[in-house]
Amino acid sequence: MYIHNLNPVLVDLGIIQIRWYSLAYIFGILIGYYFAKHLTKNSRLKNIITDNLLENYLIYLIVGIILGGRLGYVIFYNASYFIQNPIEIFFIWQGGMSFHGGILGVFLSTFYFCKKQGIHFLNLLDLIVVVTPIGIFLGRIANFINAELVGKVTGSNYGVIFPSVDKFPRHPSQLYEALLEGMILFLILQLMLWKKRSLIRGELSCYFIILYSIFRMICEVFREPDEQIGYVIFSLSLGTILSFIFFAGALLILKKIHEPTFKVNY
Repeated sequence: MYIHNLNPVLVDLGIIQIRWYSLAYIFGILIGYYFAKHLTKNSRLKNIITDNLLENYLIYLIVGIILGGRLGYVIFYNASYFIQNPIEIFFIWQGGMSFHGGILGVFLSTFYFCKKQGIHFLNLLDLIVVVTPIGIFLGRIANFINAELVGKVTGSNYGVIFPSVDKFPRHPSQLYEALLEGMILFLILQLMLWKKRSLIRGELSCYFIILYSIFRMICEVFREPDEQIGYVIFSLSLGTILSFIFFAGALLILKKIHEPTFKVNY
């Protein structure tokens, strides 16, 4: 049995704090960026996206993640609270980001950037989704350090007690998500990218959404629903419902891109 005693603040300088959660975003973006540059030189995605294009895209990616993630949380998870406290929408350092909102934000920012650059946005999106699990992994580790998004009470020996929550051992659901949505999803996408069969443009993006949604729905079984929402219908959390919607949408798009009139292989 592990008792959680991790400090979410790495360095406290008084007026400035360096938090693990912030570092997860920073390093997730940086590591993903440099790995994406590696893929543009050494994978089947090479010569599709140039280094210069990737550098110019970085700011669009960051804006898409932050705005999409924050607005997704505000709209999906706590709209009534933020209607009464609108100024707190900007208090990102207090936490509150939605992965599904972040995905929508990145999709829109990528579409806008590619339209300006005159390239097909699925080319860039396929590259980005392959490195995205890196950020997911670091983000979920930061969630564990923050003692947030905790799991349900368990009697198993690998339960974790979060004193800031209560005295009951709980599933470390954040670590389950780091493993499935981060490490395993990353490895699967790498195998798909590097194996010899041809890939249709947009296929990697669809499989990312499909696999993430499956893993997320599995982890939601062990995770407490958001306190301000609870279960939306029966024993289904909002995270499960959003994941299913994304899953169904990705399946429809995957079917569409496999039609003979659409197919464009790398």
